[in-house]
Amino acid sequence: MRGVFVTGTDTGVGKTVVSAALMLRYREARYWKPIQTGPDDDTAEVQRLSRCTRDQVYLHGVRLPDPVSPHLAAARAKTRINLQFLTDWVKASADSWIVEGAGGALVPLNESDLMIHLIERLGLPVVVTARTTLGTINHTLLTLEALRARRLTASGVVLVGDPNHDNRAAIERYGNVRILGEMPRFDSLTPDAVEAWAQSSLDPKGALGEFLG
Repeated sequence: MRGVFVTGTDTGVGKTVVSAALMLRYREARYWKPIQTGPDDDTAEVQRLSRCTRDQVYLHGVRLPDPVSPHLAAARAKTRINLQFLTDWVKASADSWIVEGAGGALVPLNESDLMIHLIERLGLPVVVTARTTLGTINHTLLTLEALRARRLTASGVVLVGDPNHDNRAAIERYGNVRILGEMPRFDSLTPDAVEAWAQSSLDPKGALGEFLG
């Protein structure tokens, strides 16, 4: 399987907007949100922001109404998240994928599986979305360590929020990882604003091209 998996250091950190920006930066990719909890529709938001076609999104997945951790949302819905069911078809695809996780890398999916086990099953390199604010160094380094402990590739970090040079430098140094971009909190979250940033400032050296090109 080709592509990248977009995870975050936390929920609400900006994974969906980063995924849309990646779709704008690498226009041949397809988007997939395998697990969605809560009323928000991240797939529809990525479609809106990236202006991608219906064929560029894959709708197969688990959709759970409660805005809580996937394992709890599934239990409340009296179901169980099955990783084989989620991944069998997409793993055989020849397309390049931008796959967006739910929450962070260690969020539980069922009684034994975590989000990181889904990443392992897909075998994709990982883009980590992180805040720029206080606490981000620890949260980002912990996420990188968890990925590498399972021999997963951390292909880069996208920082979201007001620029913080010191935090960026610390993550690069101690995490031994490239920063793919620093995404602002947009005053108006429009397709034009996201595209302008993606084309000018996201992965300017094309480091993800080997996965998404």
